[in-house]
Amino acid sequence: MTDQNDKKLEIIHTLKEKSQLKQIVYDNTFQAFSAAKDVLKGMAKEINSNLAGTDSRIRLEYADRSNFDAQLKVAGDVLLFSMHSNIFQFDREHPAWKTAYIQKNKFNAYSGIINIYNFLADSFRYSRLDDLGYLIARIFINHEKQYFVEGKRQMGMLFTNYGSEEISKQSLEIIISTAVNYALDFDLLVPPYDTVKIATVGQAEAKIQHSRVITGKRLGFQFNSDDVLISNSHET
Repeated sequence: MTDQNDKKLEIIHTLKEKSQLKQIVYDNTFQAFSAAKDVLKGMAKEINSNLAGTDSRIRLEYADRSNFDAQLKVAGDVLLFSMHSNIFQFDREHPAWKTAYIQKNKFNAYSGIINIYNFLADSFRYSRLDDLGYLIARIFINHEKQYFVEGKRQMGMLFTNYGSEEISKQSLEIIISTAVNYALDFDLLVPPYDTVKIATVGQAEAKIQHSRVITGKRLGFQFNSDDVLISNSHET
């Protein structure tokens, strides 16, 4: 009977401590994602006001896809912002564990995640479901609203101590602007000849350029060789 009571007490303790903490992390992440949507909407409006008289195809288009997804079309690119509905803990090999902030309190390692993917706009326009998108950054937010960004070298972010800055509208503006610039600089490369030298009749009937021939900005190239950097600040 004592063992059973101990197990119940353990359940109650876990619910009060870890489960409640995860709910706080979720609320903070959802709040930050809602703020990111406002930043995206405002950015589209501001930049478009400065593009008057230009080709309408280069204008920014914001779309709120769901509670957990939003997108910004930038010329021939789409940036997809996606909040994961679950809360994660960093794996033991992640460099975040080396920060004094997490070493001080292991619960600081529980984070919500907002992912930023870069796709080609035509992949959505022509329903090319096999086309590739790339994760260019992800934002981690914890129970104290502390954050850092993990992304590719071209995101231009430098590592600073985790735990020194809360996520804010200003920091989201910096992150999103950097992601847009990264996508614009990240060009589509010609796929290797051997990957497209054979086409099916169905592809030909669908007009090959709009078919299921997989298209991505780095198809066949060493995209993953880009260094991954983490940051919780826009400082340079």
